[in-house]
Amino acid sequence: MPSRLRLIPRSLLGRMLFLTLLVVLLAQALSSVIWVSQLRASQMEGLLTSARSLAQSMVASVSYIRSLPIGYRPMVLDQLRSMGGTRFFVSLNDKPLEMRVLPETPRKRAVLDQVESVLRERLGKQVDLSLHFVDPNDLRIFNSGLKLDELPRSWAHYALTLEPVNPPILVTQIQIGPSEWLYLASLMPEPYASLEDEGLPTQQLWFIILTSCFLLLFIGLLVHWQSRPLKRLARAAREMSLGAEVEPLPEAGGSEVADVSRAFNSMRERISRYLNERSQLFSAISHDLRTPITRLRLRVELLEDETAQAKFSRDLDDLELLVKGALQCVKETDIHENIEQVDLDHLLHGLVEPYLGTGQVTLEGTVRAAYPGKPLALRRCIGNLVDNALKYGERAHLRIEDSDEAFVLHVDDEGPGVPEQKLGQVFEPHFRLAGHKPGYGLGLGIARNLAHSHGGELSLKNLRDGGLRVTLWLPRQAG
Repeated sequence: MPSRLRLIPRSLLGRMLFLTLLVVLLAQALSSVIWVSQLRASQMEGLLTSARSLAQSMVASVSYIRSLPIGYRPMVLDQLRSMGGTRFFVSLNDKPLEMRVLPETPRKRAVLDQVESVLRERLGKQVDLSLHFVDPNDLRIFNSGLKLDELPRSWAHYALTLEPVNPPILVTQIQIGPSEWLYLASLMPEPYASLEDEGLPTQQLWFIILTSCFLLLFIGLLVHWQSRPLKRLARAAREMSLGAEVEPLPEAGGSEVADVSRAFNSMRERISRYLNERSQLFSAISHDLRTPITRLRLRVELLEDETAQAKFSRDLDDLELLVKGALQCVKETDIHENIEQVDLDHLLHGLVEPYLGTGQVTLEGTVRAAYPGKPLALRRCIGNLVDNALKYGERAHLRIEDSDEAFVLHVDDEGPGVPEQKLGQVFEPHFRLAGHKPGYGLGLGIARNLAHSHGGELSLKNLRDGGLRVTLWLPRQAG
């Protein structure tokens, strides 16, 4: 199934051209079949008319030869041949000549049946005759079995050759007396001389090709013109998903496309307003919470009971930790940067360089090309993965798998891994497996949010030999 889907273009322009080509070819094929069937029916009707006319000429020749005295017949035929012959090559033989017959085709059979029907109708039902189509190279002329090429050119070539086609020759042998057979050889008249079913005429093929090319060009220009607003919309949606500032789209194109652009502009405005309000909200929360926490710490310092003072201080530390963690989560994932071509190779080497001398971090593979993204956000995302591996697994092994479709980074550690039932909870804010380790429990959650902001994904997998593998997948093409 995937191989079949690969045959279908992905773009709107490609699919429209593909469907148009299919429809045009089907329509042209259907019309060509109808046209060819009508053409062949018309040709068959003309062929049968020509066959009847040829048979009438044969009847006239037979009647003429019969009317001559027997002794004059060879002399008259010799004079006719010397004068250049007639429509037929005619000879008198004492028996039917044997020669190799061409295989039958529907057209040949129709001509033979038509000629035989006319001959028997005009010459009598009981007349003894034979009708065959013969190749010129196998043609025999007289009792002696002479070939066509062995005769004087003026005798028979005028009536029996049509170079360079070399069509089949209709040989009719009719008994007109005891041991006397009249031999008549002739070609079918043009345009039926070849008697072969022709394929689609060249003119029709050129008509199909030219009309198909014209329609494809017209549809291609039309779809390209209509799809430009959609391409702008896709590009704007991609940039917006990465957090870039996007200008309002022009509401141009067809009514449906204009409606989509209008809805996108409205959505862009609401999201922008929401982000600004969120930023202001967290700034206000940060300011409003820090002040009472500071006042409470001052009051705690005035307590004379050291035990109560220690309890209050721990509670305030936890409260401050929660506030800082929440603000950091928002700050880390809400990075306002423009999209740039990021040199991930340089970024990765910059992150692992401080650890190369200690052997704590290894890097395998190379990046094939720059990645369009936010430099600071990508640095924080990958930096969190390396820091997390070093914190919980003591060592970090980075492996790059880059292709035209996506950039993939595997970060393996040598720690105990994560219980399978808790793999989904690791990305939740403030979730920590090792309570004695410092931190807010936000590193992987922030990294995943940053990956999502680039249209990517972050996944976890316990290794068979121990340790945890974190895989960062970033698409190179907008999906």
